Amino acid sequence: MTYTHLLFDLDDTLYSSDNGLWSEIRARMGQYMVEKLGLPEEEVPAIRRMYFLTYGTTLRGLQKHYNVDADDYLDYVHDINLKDFILPSPELREMVSSLPQACWIFTNADANHASRVLDTIGLSGCFRGIIDVRAIQFACKPEIVAYQRALTLVGNPEPQQCVMLDDSVTNLLPAHQLGFTTILISQNGDEHHGVDHTIPNLLSLPQVLPILWDIDGK
Repeated sequence: MTYTHLLFDLDDTLYSSDNGLWSEIRARMGQYMVEKLGLPEEEVPAIRRMYFLTYGTTLRGLQKHYNVDADDYLDYVHDINLKDFILPSPELREMVSSLPQACWIFTNADANHASRVLDTIGLSGCFRGIIDVRAIQFACKPEIVAYQRALTLVGNPEPQQCVMLDDSVTNLLPAHQLGFTTILISQNGDEHHGVDHTIPNLLSLPQVLPILWDIDGK
């Protein structure tokens, strides 16, 4: 198998999920719903979870039910000092830079947040581009159309030529069904029969898919 494209999730995939960043983002989502929309604070966690499970992201649910402005919401929830949570990873930069495939970020967040994360973690310049929620017209993983639009944006490779790396089994299952090779980032090592490989962090990628560095695909 010759792989030509790698699609990397952003949050909790490029960095450890236990650093508190995603918890802070989640808290700001709740604050937005209380402060901007006037929702009862005690009801927000259940509403946010319902929207996430139903629509893939809280934003999609808020757009549907409250006509929320995406720019206003995204600016608010990502107004965080990232350096309080994540640090540069020279080892990860070296590994990603060594990959001969076209590497892309594929995230349900927005490109501004993704760029800030890449700058903070020291991975700027390592990816061909960022496929964000705007680029795929506010579709989002795990909607099938999100993956189809992502494939178009990266040049229409066959899914069998692509690898997707994500910390969410839910996001990986549709990719697997389309033909992607799927890699779950799971710090606790829990495997799932619906994905191809499970690794604790991205630095373990060479252990499960060394063929990525074999440009002849032999």
